[in-house]
Amino acid sequence: MLLLFVALAVFVAWSWLSYPAVGHWLYDLNMAIEAKLYKLHKIEVPIAEMTVSTWQGGPYEAASAILMLHGYSGDKNLWLRFSRHFVREYRIIIPDLAGHGETGFKAGGGYDIAVQAKRMIQLLDVCGVEKVHVIGNSMGGYIAAWLAATYPERIASLALIDPAGVTAPEVSDMERHLARGHNPFLINSREEFQQFYAMTMASPPWVPKPVLDAIAQRYENQRDELEEIFRDFRASPPMEPKLPDIKCPALLLWGRKDRLIDVSSVPIWSKGIANLQVDVWDHVGHMPMVEQPGDTARLYREFLGKQK
Repeated sequence: MLLLFVALAVFVAWSWLSYPAVGHWLYDLNMAIEAKLYKLHKIEVPIAEMTVSTWQGGPYEAASAILMLHGYSGDKNLWLRFSRHFVREYRIIIPDLAGHGETGFKAGGGYDIAVQAKRMIQLLDVCGVEKVHVIGNSMGGYIAAWLAATYPERIASLALIDPAGVTAPEVSDMERHLARGHNPFLINSREEFQQFYAMTMASPPWVPKPVLDAIAQRYENQRDELEEIFRDFRASPPMEPKLPDIKCPALLLWGRKDRLIDVSSVPIWSKGIANLQVDVWDHVGHMPMVEQPGDTARLYREFLGKQK
């Protein structure tokens, strides 16, 4: 009993002294457990310039594959609870985009949308996937739309979740911050992260405070890297002129409470893409696949079912 008490005391003391290291440990452990439960495996894929860290799963010889692209400052873990609804039927590929997650950052490495899209084609080539269903959120949606417009022979269908890439008629909360010279993504403190986190989702899933503080620390540590990535991708050519080039079946889902990219973007995408199904959800923010993974997966599965 004494030994157990001593071990517990040591653990509590270590957790206190190393805070928020325990948050990093809890986050990484939870992601690893979820990936294992959903039968996803971490695979490092070498492409021309770098090695891309991915979650992959599903039948390797499946007739259809899905490429899932996260947004700016996110990582591949954002898709875990969504992807589990597809892993039995589809081959799943979820990369950490360049400079994000476990895919390394290189100063001056190029993070504009065209270059990032080209890297995804290289990833598909190495993975032996000729044609793919692509779904992307935010910056990942920008990349997904660019892929569909630029490499139509490689894209079976396109799904966009609150995508960047066009100019919204109405200004979002994030754009107001940027106009004042403040980028909410560039974090200097836990307090700033809390304010930013509140902007990302209307109803975020519960996350323990040590884990949120650990994520805040990661943002602080990557501040300079995120600043370069943001500058590159925001300087990319807009999607508006390329939208008519998107000929594959397409789905657009938007959370009406999105504070990062205003929902008034929807008519721009609708006018430009001929074959587009649109759903706008009330009471949802910028990341429906995180806020409501089951409902988002249900909508996407119905969409994919129409392509068979």
